[in-house]
Amino acid sequence: MQSISTGLDRLRDEYWPQLKGMKLGLLANQASVDRHLSPAKDIIAGLLPGHLKVLFGPQHGYGGEDQDNMVETPHSYDRDLNIPVYSLYGDTRNPLPDMLDELDLLVIDLQDVGSRVYTFASTMLNCLRAAADQGKEVLLLDRPNPLGGKVIEGNLLRPEFSSFVGPYPLPMRHGLTMGELAEMFNDVFQLECCLKVLTMHGWRREMVWRDTGLRWVMPSPNMPLPDTAFVYPGQVIWEGTNISEGRGTCRPFEIFGAPFLDTGAIMQALVPEAKRGCILQEYTFRPTFQKWSGELCRGFMLHVLDPDSYRPFFSSLALLKAVLEIHQDSFQWKDPPYEYEYEKMPFDIILGDPTIRRDLERGVSLYRMQEKWEADLEAFSHWRKAYLLY
Repeated sequence: MQSISTGLDRLRDEYWPQLKGMKLGLLANQASVDRHLSPAKDIIAGLLPGHLKVLFGPQHGYGGEDQDNMVETPHSYDRDLNIPVYSLYGDTRNPLPDMLDELDLLVIDLQDVGSRVYTFASTMLNCLRAAADQGKEVLLLDRPNPLGGKVIEGNLLRPEFSSFVGPYPLPMRHGLTMGELAEMFNDVFQLECCLKVLTMHGWRREMVWRDTGLRWVMPSPNMPLPDTAFVYPGQVIWEGTNISEGRGTCRPFEIFGAPFLDTGAIMQALVPEAKRGCILQEYTFRPTFQKWSGELCRGFMLHVLDPDSYRPFFSSLALLKAVLEIHQDSFQWKDPPYEYEYEKMPFDIILGDPTIRRDLERGVSLYRMQEKWEADLEAFSHWRKAYLLY
């Protein structure tokens, strides 16, 4: 299989001479590699010696070393290049003016996972804002959406529930690349950022990760495989509950459960469409950290067999509905804080709409719930066409 060319591949092969003489910053992490797994930092430093002045890291750190929600990364120093590494998930989530002072251009190269709640899009938006305010240029090196670019799914976030895990009214599975999101954000927020997106060559909207020919490098500690990314737009909802989303196991989000779950009863309660394109294997596990650490949990391992028919958001909501019906006494919604939101319920922040939690509690049919956001999805599907690059 022939690998596609990412924005970083194109910078290495053809675009880098246009950056000669510019003072550069780079927002990247351990997944910012070319098709040969060479890091973006090394490529830029090798082609343009002395041009890199600052490195920035998103949530989890520049090296991807830190865990989830509100586990902050301190600033550090790159000893190879003798330049600072500023954390954008620590004492600030925005590049401060002094961090950009000596730069002409900020290069952004982050691998997204195709879900509204993954924080890299918010970090990118914060960088576009800061660059626009400081009069700095931005070059975004585009990468594939591992879920493909055709299917969109889930409710649209309500503006009053905007947060670091939901910067704009997108559906949970938005079907956009980081480059497309950047163009959209620059327009809808009227940032007037001097933005250039270096698009991919060879990527098509129907491609999921396995079609790209690229190696998967974990963009965050709990995103070990492309399979993880595929279940994430649904399985992330467990973060707003007392059900373990599998952190502390080797397959987070694919594995999930709690000590009190009756897996047989849950399977019986599921609507058939919840199992479309996947198999739920009954599974026991003992998390090594986070929820239910050290305790034996009963739950499932989710195996995606047919990515074309599997719908992660619907499937996980159906599972949650079954858990609510069967385990009313043991199930709990998680209390704040969650991603720097200290008042709203974490589940409501993740879903971007509190009516979904209320409908689940009232036993409203999933199909009826789905009807509420279908019209919004249809409108979003047409509206987003203006920002599609592929």
